[in-house]
Amino acid sequence: MERWIFHCDCNSFYASVELLRHPELRDQCVAVCGDPEGRHGIVLAKNEPAKRMGVKTAEVIWQAKRKCPDLVLLPPHREYYRKYSKIINEIYRKYTDRVEPFGIDESWLDVTGTWQLFAESPAALADRLRAEVKAATGLTISVGVSFNKVFAKLGSDYKKPDATTLITRENFHQIVWPLPAGDLLYVGASAQKRLAGMGISTIGELAAARPEALAEALGKLGLELSRYARGEDEAPVRRWGEKEPIKSVGNGTTFRRNIRGPAEIRSALNVLADEVAGRLRRHGVWAGAVQVTIRDPDLKTITRQKQLPMSTHLARDLANACWELMEKNWDMARPVRMLTVTALAITEEPFAVQQSLFDDAPKADPRREKLEQSLDAIRKKYGRGAIGAGSILHNDMGLGELAIRPQSEGDGEEEEFDEKVKGPL
Repeated sequence: MERWIFHCDCNSFYASVELLRHPELRDQCVAVCGDPEGRHGIVLAKNEPAKRMGVKTAEVIWQAKRKCPDLVLLPPHREYYRKYSKIINEIYRKYTDRVEPFGIDESWLDVTGTWQLFAESPAALADRLRAEVKAATGLTISVGVSFNKVFAKLGSDYKKPDATTLITRENFHQIVWPLPAGDLLYVGASAQKRLAGMGISTIGELAAARPEALAEALGKLGLELSRYARGEDEAPVRRWGEKEPIKSVGNGTTFRRNIRGPAEIRSALNVLADEVAGRLRRHGVWAGAVQVTIRDPDLKTITRQKQLPMSTHLARDLANACWELMEKNWDMARPVRMLTVTALAITEEPFAVQQSLFDDAPKADPRREKLEQSLDAIRKKYGRGAIGAGSILHNDMGLGELAIRPQSEGDGEEEEFDEKVKGPL
């Protein structure tokens, strides 16, 4: 039986929700942004008029204002985005139990066994969904209809706003293959650059490339992308509420001012690692590796990773490993604009890496485990800012704000505004 997969994408979601609250701005150029004074001033979303002026998501505010001097900046309101996301996903669930969110504003639906109950064709059902969402919320969605998740996602991006795009086995060569390779899901900037070095600029050229060559250039991802380009994605759409295994847990911040020197960098790493460790413990998982991402004031970014000698969900272990990476890879005299700490190699059971006979085997620290669990209990009862390191007090880096930032209890909700993770389905 042929699968029928929808990818439903809310158009300019954050901006569209804000315009429901500010209808007088509907015809103006509008962007939802972080706090410029706190140096979190990037564009999180923009409406169609701003898009036509060249404003792009994730660019800094001064760049957006240079393109569009009359750009109206609005702060984000997460509570409203969650509210509308819940309403829209409840509409999707009327038509199938296989609804898999992809961030707060996108969802895949598998309607293979249900579309006949509601419409004369899958595309007609997609049109029905668009009309129902618009009537219920005032928001528009674009829907990609295809036989797999990857092409459905391409379909929802193909024509915006408020459109249905059908990509079938018969027409995907004409629709999909001429598109830039960077339009394919999970082709990030780095992969796109490597593909360009191989003379690959379109999805069709990616489909025609030798899988062995792609694997040599991109590893496992190259083989995955080869299959996606040829329409061979078979990943299922998960049922509503079915959790995806956690692959990484990260936390990062752009500092109120540039930081530099061992003391400031170490303090920042401690705060970030504390947040990551707390989330690991809430999920009941351990990390076997750690990654630190560093960005300087010129927006040049480096990322470094290392394997841990023993899996952990303790802040001290993560912070120490990140500090080792910083010492090895960063000149402490150089200013730092942003830091991110990410726990990798996530497992549901702790493990120790095989040691040589002459190495001291790593040992768990039950006292430290008990201490950090106690911190969790205090923060749960009295709030995240109830207890923390003394170094975060009375500083001008923004660490105190980071330590008390509101946090939801749902999986993944802490990262609502992050770019979607690039990785396999």
